[in-house]
Amino acid sequence: MEKLRMETKDLNQENIKKLQELFPEIVTEVETKDEGGKPFVKKTVNFDALKEALGELAEGKREKYALTWPGKQKSKQKVGKAVNKILRPVKEESVDWDNTKNLYLEGDNFEVLKLLQESYLNKVKMIYIDPPYNTGKDFVYNDNFTADKDEYKEEAGMVNEEGQKLFKPVANMDSNGRFHSDWLSMMYERLKVARDLLTEDGIIFMSIDENEIINLNKISNEIFGEDNYISTLVWKSKNGGGNDTNFFASDFEYVVVYSKSSSKVNINKDEDAKTTINYNLKDEKGSYALERLDKKALGYVKSLDYPIYDKEGNEYMPEQPDPNSPTARWRWGQKLAKERYEDIVFKNGKVYTKAYMKNGVTPRDLLVDTRFGRTQDGKKDVKALFDNVSYFDFPKPVKFVKFLLKIASNKNDIILDFFSGSATTAHATMQLNAEDGGNRQFIMVQLPESTSEDSEAFKAGYKSIPEIGRERIRRAAAKIKEETKADIDYGFRTYKIDESNMKNVFYHPNEIKQTLLAGLESNIKEDRTGLDLLSQVMLELGSTLDLPMQEKQVEGKTVYFVDNKALVACFENSLSKELIEALAKEKPLKVVFKDSAFNSDSERINLEETFKNLSPSTTVKVI
Repeated sequence: MEKLRMETKDLNQENIKKLQELFPEIVTEVETKDEGGKPFVKKTVNFDALKEALGELAEGKREKYALTWPGKQKSKQKVGKAVNKILRPVKEESVDWDNTKNLYLEGDNFEVLKLLQESYLNKVKMIYIDPPYNTGKDFVYNDNFTADKDEYKEEAGMVNEEGQKLFKPVANMDSNGRFHSDWLSMMYERLKVARDLLTEDGIIFMSIDENEIINLNKISNEIFGEDNYISTLVWKSKNGGGNDTNFFASDFEYVVVYSKSSSKVNINKDEDAKTTINYNLKDEKGSYALERLDKKALGYVKSLDYPIYDKEGNEYMPEQPDPNSPTARWRWGQKLAKERYEDIVFKNGKVYTKAYMKNGVTPRDLLVDTRFGRTQDGKKDVKALFDNVSYFDFPKPVKFVKFLLKIASNKNDIILDFFSGSATTAHATMQLNAEDGGNRQFIMVQLPESTSEDSEAFKAGYKSIPEIGRERIRRAAAKIKEETKADIDYGFRTYKIDESNMKNVFYHPNEIKQTLLAGLESNIKEDRTGLDLLSQVMLELGSTLDLPMQEKQVEGKTVYFVDNKALVACFENSLSKELIEALAKEKPLKVVFKDSAFNSDSERINLEETFKNLSPSTTVKVI
C-alpha cells in the first residue's frame, strides 16, 4: 500500500534521477539544510564529470550568447522545487459545481501552475496572458517566499475574512536597480512551468507593450526555443489623440506568439476578414467572382501564350497591349486549362475564371481593424455588465480575445489565462462557444490582489480582483444565455490556494514531547474537509479538477466517486469490513483512504487482501 506524498514533485531531484540513469558517475551527495535549518543530505550533479561523460573537458570562462540577469539562477531553482500548497474548493463561490468543467483558481499563479503541472501536462491547447507590462505602477507579484509567515502577510498586504492573503500592488520604479530583473524573474518562472501544460500543437499569446517586449522575446526564445517563435501581432489598442510619452504617442500594443512545437501548430483561417473581391455570382459550387485569366504583370512566358476555344469554336488569345511586343499570357498552362475548363467563362471577348469564395484567409499580423476592438471597447464590455461602471483601467476587449480563440483553438480545447484580471478570456470563451456550439473549457488564475479603498470597486463591495472577476463571469454568462439561448457551460468551480492539508510532523527528535504526540494521531489538519482532501489527492494522482465528483453514503460513511469509478476516496475513521468489501466490489481504478483510519497493521493487511480478492486491478493508496 503506497502512501501519497501530498505535495508536488521536486523536479530538480527528478531530473537528477534521470541523468543518473544515463550517467551514474556524475551524481554525488552534498549536505545542506532545509528551510527550518535542519541538515540533510541530497543528491546533486558534478557538472565537470558530466562534461567529461559527454566528451568535453571542463572549460574555463568562455563567452556565450545568453540573456542573464540577477536572480536568474534562483528562478531556475525555484521552478524545480516542490510547492507544499493545495487548491481548496469553494463551492459557495462557484456556479453549477456538479456540471461545469470551467475553473476559477485564486492564488499566486506560479504556485497554481505548479499544482496543475502533473494533472494538466500536455492538455492546454491555448494560453492567453496579459501580464504586468512593467510600467513602474502595475507590478503586483512579489516573489519573497523565504520570509516567515508574519513577514509574508505583512509584505503581502492584508488577509480577508477567510484567511486568504490579499496582495497589494508593489511599485517597481525604474530607480530600482532590479527594475528589469524582478520582472524577468517573475515571467521566467511562470512561463517555464506553463510551457509544460501546452499540448504538442499548443500555442501561447502574450500581450505586452514596448517596455519589455525585447526581454519577453529573449526569455521566450530560451524557454520555448527560437524555432517555436510564431509571430508578433501588432494590435491598434487606441484610436489616437493621446500624448502619453515624451517623444511619440503610442497607439499600438503587441502580442508575442510562441508554440510548444511549431511544426505541429495549425492556425485557423480568419473567417471574418474583409476582402475587396465582390463574390456576387453563385453556382452549385458556391459564391464566386470573375477574374481575368490573362495577365501581363506576371512576366511573359511563350508556352502560356496559346489559343483557348469556347464551345462554339471561337479562338481567344491573351490580350496584348502591343501585338509586336507581347507581355501578356494566361495564368494557367494548357493542361490545367483543359482540366478546369468548366470554370472558364467567355464574356465580351475576354476570358475569365471563376474565383470561388474561400472559407477565410490567413490571419494578418497587423490588427488595426475595428473588429479587433480597442481598449475603450474593453471598458465598454465591463460597463455593460456592471451598471455602466468599469472597475478596470485597461481591460482587453472581448472581440480581441475572441479573435485569438478563433484562430488558435478548436471546439473542445482547454483555454488557460493565468493573469486573468478582468476575466475577459472567460467571457470571450463563453461568447465563442455560444456562437459556434463549442465546448471549450476555461481555466482562469488570478492573484488575490486587493482593491484600493478609494476605488469604485471597493465602494461597491468588491474587496479583491477575483471577486470582480467571478462576478463578471456570472453576469456575462447570464447576458450571453439571454441573448443567444445557447446550451453551453456557463458555470465554473472556484478553488483557492492555501497551505497544505497535512500537518508538519517532521520535528527534530529533541523537540518531541508527550503532549505533542497526542496531536499527531492524525497527520491531517483538523479544519480540512473531505472535499479539501479529495482535491489534493486528485491533483497528486494526475486527475484534472473538472472531473465529475459524486458524494455518496456507503455503510454510513461519506465516500467520493470521481469520474464514475476512476477514483474512489473515503477519508473517514474506523472503516468497517463491510465498507471495505462494498468499495472493492465497485472495482474502482484507484482507491484512497486515510492512513490514520487503520488502528493496526493487521487492518491494513486485511484491506489489501480484500481488494486483491475482489478487485485485483485496483490501486490502493493512503494519505
